Amino acid sequence: MNALMQKLSLEQHTDRDLLQLVIFKLGGEEFGVDIMAVQEIIKMPVITAIPQAPEYVEGVINLRGKIIVVVNLGKKFNIFSSEKNDEYKVIVVELEKQVIGMMVNSVSEVLRIPVNSVDPAPEIITSGMSANYIQGVGKLDNRLLILLDLRKVLSDHETEELYQFV
Repeated sequence: MNALMQKLSLEQHTDRDLLQLVIFKLGGEEFGVDIMAVQEIIKMPVITAIPQAPEYVEGVINLRGKIIVVVNLGKKFNIFSSEKNDEYKVIVVELEKQVIGMMVNSVSEVLRIPVNSVDPAPEIITSGMSANYIQGVGKLDNRLLILLDLRKVLSDHETEELYQFV
């Protein structure tokens, strides 16, 4: 479906029927998160490493005077990619009372997709307790988008563990 036809088909849906997603990449895979869960997206800042932090914790940054822990989603999901470059971004989200940065390879776009184009994630993926952050799989033309809830990527224990670093 070309871009014009896709736009026309989306216009037939009401806003309630659409999900507005921030699309980002890890490795070669595309992921989507609800735009309402994202506070902001920033360029890759200078990150200060934290001694004895879990492997997936990249370090801390100073964001307008506030110290924020940055989690490397690639390491957290065991999706490894090439060296860091200018496209790396940090997606800033709020987990309960703490603001956290989620480092991704790149942020490509904001999309609106019909709710009915999202299928539940396969049971083999969601059967594990650690995969409760996978909300489903969005189908868009020849693309599959894994939809995540970034607020659930870290377990309660992992979130508590991060509190000791800030």
